Amino acid sequence: MVIDFHTHTFPDKMAEKTIMQLSKICGITPQNDSKRSSLLASMRENGIDRSVVLPVATSPKQESSINSLSAELNGRDGIFYAGGIHPDCADVCGTLDFIKESGLFGIKLHPDYQGVHFDDPRYVNIMREAAKRGLYIVTHAGIDVSFREHVHCTPDMILNVLGQLGGLIDDRLILAHMGSYEMPGEVLDKICGKPVYMDTAAVLDLYPEKCFEIIRKHGADRILFATDSPWKHQGEYRKIIENSPLDDGEKQKILSENAERILFG
Repeated sequence: MVIDFHTHTFPDKMAEKTIMQLSKICGITPQNDSKRSSLLASMRENGIDRSVVLPVATSPKQESSINSLSAELNGRDGIFYAGGIHPDCADVCGTLDFIKESGLFGIKLHPDYQGVHFDDPRYVNIMREAAKRGLYIVTHAGIDVSFREHVHCTPDMILNVLGQLGGLIDDRLILAHMGSYEMPGEVLDKICGKPVYMDTAAVLDLYPEKCFEIIRKHGADRILFATDSPWKHQGEYRKIIENSPLDDGEKQKILSENAERILFG
């Protein structure tokens, strides 16, 4: 069993235009056109049994359509969805209740695309209420290639949030990009050993030695296999884990067991 815990798709009518715009902004060539059908094809070709799609609400007006579609598609064809919520959400509790009642495992935050620091009071309130409902919180962490001049989620901000919420979100917070994109030194010094999950999205091929140093220090129990598809190739990332010096038990935890615990309890 292999579960990719961090992927993105867009509705067919906007997928090609959106991925072209993002590709130009980020300076990255995508592996596919970001349609759901293309993710399914990639999964079949690369032996990925399940994928998790993480939608981002870039305005409060998008929340309803994102969450309704995520609820409709959740679990179909082996693809599972997070819910979306914006920091300026008018009804945080109502939105989170819908996400929970719809069977979605959690929410996705993106401080850069939502224009908010990770330790902003609005985010802290959202995370507090999400955790009360047993929802997981996935956040982009570290540098974003589109916003290099200003990092909206640093390891220090993560520590601030963990301190403010006093254990409420322990093992509920999932930090994308191995704790903080392009900041592995700070992750090793400040985040490893904290009660958070990290995913491997978009970094396994950038600095693999640092990634495996983080895994060894943090522990395989809290690492999730992830690619950031369509930006990274699912098969290539799978091979990096399978060909790594990790033992078989650690590989299985990272490739599926940890994700199964989050998705299915």
